[in-house]
Amino acid sequence: MLTNPLLEDTDLPRFSAIRPEHVQPAVAAALADYRTHIDALIADPLPRTFANTMLPQEALENRIERIWSPVSHLHAVADTAALRAVYAPAEEALSDFAAELGQNRELYAAVKSIADVTEFSALPRAAKTLVDHSLRDFRLSGVALEEPARTRFRDISNALTRLGTEFEEAVLDATQAWAEPAEETALAGLPDTDRALMREAARETGRDGYLVTLKPPSVQAILTHADNRDLRERVYTAYHTRASDQGPQAGRFDNSARIEEILALRHEAARLLGFANSAEESLATKMAATPARVLDFLHDLVRRAKPVAERELAELREFARTELALADLQPWDVSYVSEKLRQRKFSLSEEDLKPYFPLPAVLDGLFAIVARVFGVSVRERAGVEVWHPDVRFYDVLDSGGDIIAGCYVDLYTRTGKRGGAWMDVCRSRFRKGAETALPVAYLTCNFAPPTPERPSLLTHDDATTLFHEFGHGLHHLLTEVDYPSVAGIDGVEWDAVELPSQFMENFCWQRDALNLFARHWQTGHVLPDELFARMLAARHFHAGLFLVRQLEFALFDFRLHLEFDPASGARVLELLAAVRREVAVLYPPAWQRMPHSFAHIFAGGYAAGYYSYLWAELLSADAFARFEEAGIFDSATGAAFRGSILAVGGSRPALESFIEFRGREPRADALLRSYGLASV
Repeated sequence: MLTNPLLEDTDLPRFSAIRPEHVQPAVAAALADYRTHIDALIADPLPRTFANTMLPQEALENRIERIWSPVSHLHAVADTAALRAVYAPAEEALSDFAAELGQNRELYAAVKSIADVTEFSALPRAAKTLVDHSLRDFRLSGVALEEPARTRFRDISNALTRLGTEFEEAVLDATQAWAEPAEETALAGLPDTDRALMREAARETGRDGYLVTLKPPSVQAILTHADNRDLRERVYTAYHTRASDQGPQAGRFDNSARIEEILALRHEAARLLGFANSAEESLATKMAATPARVLDFLHDLVRRAKPVAERELAELREFARTELALADLQPWDVSYVSEKLRQRKFSLSEEDLKPYFPLPAVLDGLFAIVARVFGVSVRERAGVEVWHPDVRFYDVLDSGGDIIAGCYVDLYTRTGKRGGAWMDVCRSRFRKGAETALPVAYLTCNFAPPTPERPSLLTHDDATTLFHEFGHGLHHLLTEVDYPSVAGIDGVEWDAVELPSQFMENFCWQRDALNLFARHWQTGHVLPDELFARMLAARHFHAGLFLVRQLEFALFDFRLHLEFDPASGARVLELLAAVRREVAVLYPPAWQRMPHSFAHIFAGGYAAGYYSYLWAELLSADAFARFEEAGIFDSATGAAFRGSILAVGGSRPALESFIEFRGREPRADALLRSYGLASV
């Protein structure tokens, strides 16, 4: 055990030393130690104080995080059969322990006694919030339940953990299991950068020619640029039937039964806690306090966005019919035709922009903007152990040059790596006596890797994604709260946690910001004014179609959890069809299986919370408006955002933080303006 790298108290994980055989012994040892300390804490006869009751628990939780975080991260970015074999049992052990701890009435009583004494009001705000959140979480863990409900609730928690992991692994397996060799003639219409990506994919597997895969850059390239309609249909079909009972891999990785079981168990758990359904339970930790408020918010957006989307679709269909001889526009045609129409209307394509967004320059520009706005610098550190040669590590330094945080950056798609983009916690800020452990983040994306001929060239959407995820990173890295459970993103209401990330996206649309990084990868020339003007003109192109798609996801997710009835089951496809009748303007084929790869809600933290993206976008648009008024690089405004939003994390309600920064409550018209729909 002494040689287990997961049990070493190091500033950063020793990734080169971590092996699958280390996982279960490390988790078992940590949990045994945790139980011993909790037993001692409960037995302690001294009067309860924040220092002797809450801080020991924070230290124990922090140790679990330091052990599990690198394991969980490796499962996402460097998946192997050996790691999977030990990951699931270890995750279930952690889930079982969390459920056990959440139902520990003696520990609950100890925490509650802190809140019941007069001295509680004198505690710092973050300390009081930590106690309040702890008591709330005890209640949401079933601490008040009697047998057999207590045991049943714990069993459900464990089963949901297992099912979420299985769901995500099925999506990854289905994504990696499909590939199609292609001759160059089949890839007509694709830009050189995308063909190079597929040539490299073939080379990696020992093939000549090209290989089309279901990795996001490949799918995006085919659906946007491939002239071969049959190829577009095959890729669309394979991608949108992943892990389902349909498509080329029908039944092989099918998530259908898992979806049914996940929804049934979530509903049962919510009912055990006294909620009517799992949507109501979800809102217990969110800004939007009631289902009615969520539904009113979404339906109001549907009312405003759907007429715009209908007009956009009518124009798209007419263009497809008259200009491209496509009389029956299908879902696999939409991105392709949209790109052609955008080129026609604005003389702009993503390929026009890509040369101006080489990844190294975009990353440097992001760091330069962060320095100007928030007064911190980002500097690469060599010699840090990583899990892949492409990974880089950066220190974050304050204005005095002191290191205050760190960040791993892993940006390229590859086999064994989960799709999408995300930020996750590696280490949390935690003050123990005179020492403060610094926060460290993982920043992960899936961009097309560089080739021998050129650097990784991003689309503008890719650049926006990078800024988005680093916004999450800033929330974690710039926290000034010393208790991990309410520092950074932890403890923040889920429908406000996207505020900093969506806020950072705005810089990708500002001329002064683009001047710092949008430079041609060969000539070094800045993005020309006329190209920027076309980019701005096209900014709200198909905003209605995009918004109704997001609303479809949000309403489907929320109603799925709100309306679940054990007597009739999940009715997933039936409910999805009902939502589409209300929201959608273009209907996919009956065999499309979007829910089966919807990991956000079945394997992530967005169950009954996907609406959070739109809710937080309202907050972010309104917050950025203050920067537009003062100047996007205004250091005083940046300091105010850092102090009111980023530094305080979850130590107080998000609305309170927003009001401190903006001087008022958020206004809904900011979201509509951000989509160009303010007058709708």
